[in-house]
Amino acid sequence: MDKPSFDPGFTEKYRGDLHRIINPNGQFNVRRRGATWRDVHPYLFMINTSWPVFVAMIFAGYVVANLVFAFAYLEIGVEHLNGADASTALGRFLSAFFFSAQTLTTVGYGRISPNGLLANLVSAFQALLGLMAFAIATGLLFGRFSRPAARLAFSRQMVVAPYQSGTSLQFRVANRRSNNLMEIEARILLMTVEPLDGGLLRKYKPLTLERPSVQFLPLTWTVVHPIDEASPLWGQTAEHLTRQQAEFLILIKAFDDTFFQTVHVRHSYRQEEVVWGARFVPAFEADARGEMVLDLKRLSEIAPAQNPATP
Repeated sequence: MDKPSFDPGFTEKYRGDLHRIINPNGQFNVRRRGATWRDVHPYLFMINTSWPVFVAMIFAGYVVANLVFAFAYLEIGVEHLNGADASTALGRFLSAFFFSAQTLTTVGYGRISPNGLLANLVSAFQALLGLMAFAIATGLLFGRFSRPAARLAFSRQMVVAPYQSGTSLQFRVANRRSNNLMEIEARILLMTVEPLDGGLLRKYKPLTLERPSVQFLPLTWTVVHPIDEASPLWGQTAEHLTRQQAEFLILIKAFDDTFFQTVHVRHSYRQEEVVWGARFVPAFEADARGEMVLDLKRLSEIAPAQNPATP
């Protein structure tokens, strides 16, 4: 029986040229079609969406809810809202709208109050709805703030740099936040597109690292893959990687001691993001007080390598 090929989950079948498998923001380059409304989970959407979208949706929901109940009070008649009398249609609408906002938030200033069974029923239902809605919004807000997520900075490019008596493939990573990450582990997969039986097939090869883990990440970590005879990159050139549509898939796993949870970060580099014959310039230095200073703006700074060897 043939040994099964290795597929990390991206499939080996080649279905056309992809820009990349993993986007720079760490998300998979996958867009789903054919899903129905049953497949959409509101909580997951609100937790994972961006902050501007989250705030806009909360604000829009608040406005829409007040508009609906304002029109309901107008339909009942503003004469059933004590203190809501106004000489113009706009004034009556604004009175109904602001009474709706006060009821929804259970503020109740007292200037306007419901009068009559129907108005009291609507305001009582709105108050209950407001309590439930704000409880859900508070839970979503807490979930977004309390969710552990690592903010790692990756160098803009990989480099093929001298390493001992040969060369190595390197990239650099640092923690953007002031929290402590411990037991950081890194994995690299090389994805290439290769011909097979008259067609094309994706191949995934794990790259052995000089040091696959570090205990702490207070400064930068240069992840190094030695290019020796056992490396899939042995004898490869930039032209070879371009023809193979090579992409380096990065997975970082670390333990966040603030949330006491394990966090994962994904990244990738395409073959055009590999600089040959270069090295990284140190991104930290000691100041006059003897403290180490990390400059994240220099994380991607490189310089020509001295006498770079050829694998």
